Amino acid sequence: MHLSEATWTDADAVDADVALLPVGSTEQHGPHAPLGTDALSAEAVAEAGAAAHDEAVVVAPTVPVGIAAEHRQFTGTLWVSPDTFRAYVRETAASLASHGWDRIVLVNGHGGNAEAVREVAADLTRAEVAYALPFTWFEAVEAPDMGHGGPVETALLRHVAPDLVREDRVEEAAAGAAATWGEWVSGTNLAHDSAAFSESGAVGDPRDGDAERGEKLLAEAGAALADLLAAVAERDPTPPPHR
Repeated sequence: MHLSEATWTDADAVDADVALLPVGSTEQHGPHAPLGTDALSAEAVAEAGAAAHDEAVVVAPTVPVGIAAEHRQFTGTLWVSPDTFRAYVRETAASLASHGWDRIVLVNGHGGNAEAVREVAADLTRAEVAYALPFTWFEAVEAPDMGHGGPVETALLRHVAPDLVREDRVEEAAAGAAATWGEWVSGTNLAHDSAAFSESGAVGDPRDGDAERGEKLLAEAGAALADLLAAVAERDPTPPPHR
């Protein structure tokens, strides 16, 4: 059940204690992919996971803005501070738990959110507000070439939102793309912002990500999320005793 499409009486009648909170970002993904790529992908994966799960699941509205100051030089990118992001996600999850949906998976679509999402899930669980876990979809699939606006994200977009991919700009994106994320010396990235190493904003070649691969990625991510949901539904969330 999607909360944004339900009435309060629909929500009251649903027999579920598991909820998904998709978390994305509004940021540049090269000249060919929409600013909302990460939010679109998080929502698509959440829907696929809910559909593959055997029991009813509540799907909350997607959090559209995340931790994305690393893309600030590209027009249209929006970002909030890590503290603001953590507080917003934490309080949104707590409101889900207040209605009895107190087993929550935070379905993340943006690498810049990953650390904060893990922290929020742990905080909610330790405070016994909800049993919460993070799920960053591209970490759960076979995607060794994951970049930014590159083959993996472009493939998923070509499957779930093909009309939003500017196919006439893919060559431009590829020409100005970086091969890897950053400039690395001694295990340290010298660049804080993507504009320091990518002319187009992309990392990886978007030409290599077709819709067929996107369909496979979505199925793989949805199945992985469904497996996690089954484990969450069955787990005893009681905190371990003091040693």
